[in-house]
Amino acid sequence: MTNVPSDLRYSKTHEWVKVDGDTAEIGVDDYAQEQLGDITYLELPESGSEVTQGEPLGVVESVKAASDIYAPVSGEVIETNQGAVDSPDQVNSKPYQTWLLRIRMSDPSQADSLMDADQYQRFLDEQGGD
Repeated sequence: MTNVPSDLRYSKTHEWVKVDGDTAEIGVDDYAQEQLGDITYLELPESGSEVTQGEPLGVVESVKAASDIYAPVSGEVIETNQGAVDSPDQVNSKPYQTWLLRIRMSDPSQADSLMDADQYQRFLDEQGGD
């Protein structure tokens, strides 16, 4: 059973978002890290970069595949988690404690379009996830 914390929002591309005012903390969720396998590399945008909802913002590579990370919300990158870049395996061991980016959202209402935990669990069930 995939872990789906109730205090986060989720995208259909398996990123999680923790909203605090106009700031969004973004990471890769448990389902995604499970599908990817052992994560070996993260490529993330620098602070000051602009990201657009639904557009690729970085890359996660694993022993199985390379996959884009998509922006669940639009805004300016205010911080990148260098610890995760240096030790990408943290995403496997602690997907919800290992944030990748902090973004100042240009439109905080975009977070409302993301799925809550119950919606996301149903989405996973429909996808054939566990």
